[in-house]
Amino acid sequence: MSSVMDKSTNPSPCIVSSDWQDSTVIVRCVGVVDMLTAPELKREIATALAKQPTSLIVDLSLVDFLASCGMSVLISTHDECDSTVRFVVVADGPATSRPMQLIGLSDIIAVRPTVEAALQELAA
Repeated sequence: MSSVMDKSTNPSPCIVSSDWQDSTVIVRCVGVVDMLTAPELKREIATALAKQPTSLIVDLSLVDFLASCGMSVLISTHDECDSTVRFVVVADGPATSRPMQLIGLSDIIAVRPTVEAALQELAA
């Protein structure tokens, strides 16, 4: 688990962790994903992908703010996964799924409201 926090510029920490369910890795992010914290999310995803999962879930359900640089991390992750790794993002609410819908990101990346829904999609 990693944490990036600088109270002078970022009052809400970004805590990123990952865990495995069989060959699926779930990268969970809590807090704010902005230009200061997006690199930590990117590193955690890169570490997970290096272990060659069959599926990757990025859980943003506890993210309070998702900046454009965080969405860029998701786009680059989608591009990296290609056909080798199935990729799903968990996002539900105005801080995460709404901006993703507005820019059309949810049209190219599978977005589900819960980890359970993401796991069900990957099992299908």
